[in-house]
Amino acid sequence: MRPHARRALLSLDRIDLNAATPSPLTAHPGHPLSGRVRVPGDKSISHRALIFGALTVGETRISGLLEGEDVLNTGKVMRMMGATVERTGEGAWTVHGVGVAGFAQPAGVLDLGNSGTGCRLVLGAVAGSPVTATFDGDASLRKRPMRRVLEPLARMGAKIISAAENGGLPVTLQGARDPMPIVYESPVPSAQLKSAVLLAGLSAPGETVVIEEEATRDHTERMLKHFGAQVKVEKHGTHGRRITLTGQPELEPAPVVVPADPSSAAFPLVAALVVPGSDVIVEAVMTNPLRAGLLTTLREMGASIEVLATRDEGGEEVTDLRVRAGALKGVEVPPERAPTMIDEYPILAVAASFAVGTTRMRGLKELRVKESDRLAATAEMLRVNGVDVEIDGDDLVVNGKGRVAGGGMVATHMDHRMAMSALIMGLASDQPVAADDTGFIATSFPSFIPMMRELGAEFSA
Repeated sequence: MRPHARRALLSLDRIDLNAATPSPLTAHPGHPLSGRVRVPGDKSISHRALIFGALTVGETRISGLLEGEDVLNTGKVMRMMGATVERTGEGAWTVHGVGVAGFAQPAGVLDLGNSGTGCRLVLGAVAGSPVTATFDGDASLRKRPMRRVLEPLARMGAKIISAAENGGLPVTLQGARDPMPIVYESPVPSAQLKSAVLLAGLSAPGETVVIEEEATRDHTERMLKHFGAQVKVEKHGTHGRRITLTGQPELEPAPVVVPADPSSAAFPLVAALVVPGSDVIVEAVMTNPLRAGLLTTLREMGASIEVLATRDEGGEEVTDLRVRAGALKGVEVPPERAPTMIDEYPILAVAASFAVGTTRMRGLKELRVKESDRLAATAEMLRVNGVDVEIDGDDLVVNGKGRVAGGGMVATHMDHRMAMSALIMGLASDQPVAADDTGFIATSFPSFIPMMRELGAEFSA
């Protein structure tokens, strides 16, 4: 075996998916943040680059890959399905694919750890291959809904051999030998659900169509085109889209440059807004319109966010942003914006806590089925730190007073974004804020704590 191949196997196998020793951490206020940072590669694109690379025939080179646990688990699973996945340097990977519907029968359980994105996308890819695979994950992922993904995959010819009582993991799925194209109207705005259907549709003859009432992030459609698939995207209704995929293409290897993750950039960005005296530059933030809802909302709140430079990386627009602390005001966030910032609501709630006035975030039903019930967990995070907050139906209402008392211990519920949001809150509150477990931050942002310390943040165990 070549030396760099051995390094790749070690990188993919180093994760103990069920290890769960809590790692509490406390954030202390009082230090302005300054400096220039670039956050890790986008998690959504990193997952897709590995999966689509595995579905090509030939070698795909990836640079800037997020090397967090979630993405490494996807790489490990692709290797179990027959692809060759190798790390060639920091953030640099190659994937030798097996072609559409070319997956091999895996020898063991496909354990996706904490990753809903990785699990749902791989379910779609397996549904179009004549193999049988068992999917599992950690305690958090086992609680997340999979039935709504499995239903359209069954319509396309896949068979659900077994599933947990709640329709979740562990799931054993038998892929279709002769997949059928369908026209699928998505019941919820979910890029993961849309992507699972499109991935299964790669193996089906004719056209697979997904109709969504609210447009969701379009990385799958963009990457399908990047690898040579024929995809047509049309407007549907007021806010929706109709995506038509022509099945059974021979995907061709193509290099992927992974841009910086806007969901990860949200944390240093909001920290710079709420910690007094801060002045931070965040480089190469992806500004895809279907991922830019947080930036739109923060600007409406009066945030000082200056565009320094804009360019193209990997088919996505990226922007260098200068962010300076200043007063924020409460705003109303419309429900149709939710798909463009669904992962950013916990950290937006932190910003709203330091704003003056009421911020109402509407239509957050989808937050209830994330790594935790993020709607309830976010409200509790604010409440234990003295913020006036309520849940009204599917709306989160934060009555900001311009300051936060702090002093609370935040229950993170094995949710990386809750942990990071709590720590950002503690950097600007009157008293320190503790997170009960920060170990899961590694699933999406392994460099978060050292990066924030470089900017001037103070954390203690």
